[in-house]
Amino acid sequence: MDAVILTRGLEKTYGRTQALAGLDLEVRAGEVFGFLGVNGAGKTTTIRILLDLIRPTAGSVRVLGLDPRREGVALRRRLGYLEGEFSVEGRQTGHELLTHLGHLRGGVPSARITDLADRLQLDLTRPIGTLSKGNRQKVGLIQAFMHEPELLVLDEPTAGLDPFLQQEFVAMARAVVEQGRTVFMSSHVMSEVQKSADRVGIIRDGRLSGVDTVDSLRASAIRQVEVVFAARARTADFVGLPGVSDVRADGAVLHCRLEGPADALVKALAAHDVLSLTSEEPDLEDVFFDRYSGERPEVAS
Repeated sequence: MDAVILTRGLEKTYGRTQALAGLDLEVRAGEVFGFLGVNGAGKTTTIRILLDLIRPTAGSVRVLGLDPRREGVALRRRLGYLEGEFSVEGRQTGHELLTHLGHLRGGVPSARITDLADRLQLDLTRPIGTLSKGNRQKVGLIQAFMHEPELLVLDEPTAGLDPFLQQEFVAMARAVVEQGRTVFMSSHVMSEVQKSADRVGIIRDGRLSGVDTVDSLRASAIRQVEVVFAARARTADFVGLPGVSDVRADGAVLHCRLEGPADALVKALAAHDVLSLTSEEPDLEDVFFDRYSGERPEVAS
């Protein structure tokens, strides 16, 4: 089975509001797919349809080869899900809650729960009701990962996590892919997924605007290059090189823009006495949104 998630012409309306307007989406087995878009673009609506929490107005959807509407119970046994606003209350401890959820999923070894909690620096002995938003998010991540599902569906998974733990999440997501399983993660911030995703897609106004690999985006990124020479820089030696533009010099310092492979520029530089070279690569957020939508995602509040 190549397509773990497959939608065709997916539509969803709420009265006069159209949340999805013909969404065609394909997520492959064994990849981390980053699903991007501004708040209100249709990300959460899509996820809720995939899980049969809501029904589409039109179109078709298959998840792990199953119809979520007719085969929802069988499907959910094979999924791990983290909702965008993970909320849990109560006097039970984190360990008690996760153990209970593990039993509902057929049994999860206690050592597995403890290992994930250690990785995310979560104290399992504290009552759920006393946990901060960030620590509750850790509980949400653990319950999604702990039973090693075939497909993880994660809505804003790193919300409330500090940068160190965001890196730990990346390692956890990549480990899932190395085992041949799949991660579908929704976000409105490119920087949140660029370190973990194999492919990224942007949803805009209920439609998929574009899909690309992270490697392809990096390769096509326009970089700002600064070179410091031992002697005065000569722009004529670099104007017209493949991928090189906006060449200008300031004494011994050369500035230019580089798009694509750096081979031609590096070979030209080899004929000079170079003291230093700096290449500033833009954030993939800029590259992706410039290419497919011309629109920047909203900043998380």
